Amino acid sequence: MGRPAATKPGEEATESVRDRILSTARDLFYREGARAVGVDMVVAQSGVAKTSLYRWFPSKDALIAAVLEQEAKDRWAGWDYNLGRSGLTPREQLRAQFEGLARFVSSTKYRGCPFRNITVEFPDPEHPARKIASEVQFELARRIRALVDQIEGVRDPAELTGHLVLLVDGAFSAAQCMGRDGPQQFVVTAADRLIDYQLQKTA
Repeated sequence: MGRPAATKPGEEATESVRDRILSTARDLFYREGARAVGVDMVVAQSGVAKTSLYRWFPSKDALIAAVLEQEAKDRWAGWDYNLGRSGLTPREQLRAQFEGLARFVSSTKYRGCPFRNITVEFPDPEHPARKIASEVQFELARRIRALVDQIEGVRDPAELTGHLVLLVDGAFSAAQCMGRDGPQQFVVTAADRLIDYQLQKTA
């Protein structure tokens, strides 16, 4: 390993520089699309030297992957926060996740799910960012299934999990295409109905 590249005068090779680059890229990629945003734009808006960017991220693909890794960390931190609310039953915990989804897709800054956006922009399944996006989708299904398994009386946990994962996808897509007045506004009640149906099947 060689010596780190030089920075701008007064710029320290610190984690804060990496965070600034990552934060800027994350915002730009989400608003404009990862393919549309060049490294030069990230450098200009973050105020760091290009050599600093390449010290932390050896390629644009590495930067895109790092952005998605941070998106994933934040998504699961939000999930775990909802999960940690005291006194909630497994069904109430699941409902809290759908309420969080409803808030996210209703934001005026919403421009689609960042993971699904990446899968559209990068169809190659071997692209590092595409791999992260796929892992997030499988992790979502795993987390939903873990809660479904704790709801007493569900007749077909696999079926309910699949329905709820599809509902999440539908909410993300509807909000992106149809705006705040789209059918995603009913995502919480739709999840309730799917669970009720499974419970009624056992009655």
